[in-house]
Amino acid sequence: MPLVEHLRELRNRLAKGMLAITVVSVVVAFYSQDLMSFLMHPVPRCTKGLGESTGGTCAVIAYTDLLSPFTTTVKVCFMAGVIISSPVWLYQLWAFVAPGLHKHERKYTYWFVAGAVPLFLGGAWLAYTILPISMRVLLGITPEGSANILPMDKILDFIVRMILVFGSAFELPLLLVMLNFAGVVTGRRMAGWWRGVVMGVVIFGAVATPTTDPFGMLALAGPIVVLYFIAVGISLLNDRRRRRADPEAELDEDEASQLDLTPEAIGDVEPVSASRALPEQTSTERVNGYDDVT
Repeated sequence: MPLVEHLRELRNRLAKGMLAITVVSVVVAFYSQDLMSFLMHPVPRCTKGLGESTGGTCAVIAYTDLLSPFTTTVKVCFMAGVIISSPVWLYQLWAFVAPGLHKHERKYTYWFVAGAVPLFLGGAWLAYTILPISMRVLLGITPEGSANILPMDKILDFIVRMILVFGSAFELPLLLVMLNFAGVVTGRRMAGWWRGVVMGVVIFGAVATPTTDPFGMLALAGPIVVLYFIAVGISLLNDRRRRRADPEAELDEDEASQLDLTPEAIGDVEPVSASRALPEQTSTERVNGYDDVT
């Protein structure tokens, strides 16, 4: 198609995706209270007011301004609309990109999506599971005589960030497997990175999780390390399958390829004639070892 047709198709598919997000967000608005209760469930709430939260491990959720209840509800409904309608707008994006892909590229994309969705959901579920423990640890630092009054929007930002960090981190092993299937990195090389990967994942877990206890860090780093070694095993099996199909498809990292320089292997080779003098040269004789051009 010409460029204008591509832009028109992109506009139509973006419009369909935005329409799906809007419709789902409006429907979710009727269940906003249940959704807010679900998101606030990991927060240890104080049942007796501020007096109970003095120096304790519970908090009182509050709205800090007049428009905060409305803006927070709109934000939650829109976020839910984007997540629930993701099959629609992801399909629109895929339908726009797919015609430009080769058959094997489409196959890899199907496998990537099939693995990415459960991995992200697994990371999000793990984040939601450990959120109560993380919040109790953070609230436990509150000194005696102080109360924990948490703004609603700050809590939502904290929960969403935790879910996105855990869900995105669980995609790392899948990315390594896709690089291996694309021939960018071998399983043997990935296995040689295990010390640096383990150290990097632990450091990432300590930085990404806002808690000060090692539980949150290990809850994020442990599953990623396990998934990394699973990705290494899958990559090694894929390398073995590739070598079995074509023994010369992959060479050892320190092994040079064998070059056959015989004329039969290279093909018909014309004999190279002797060097001739350039047109500017008047003679091929050398004076003191140099020709006249030099």
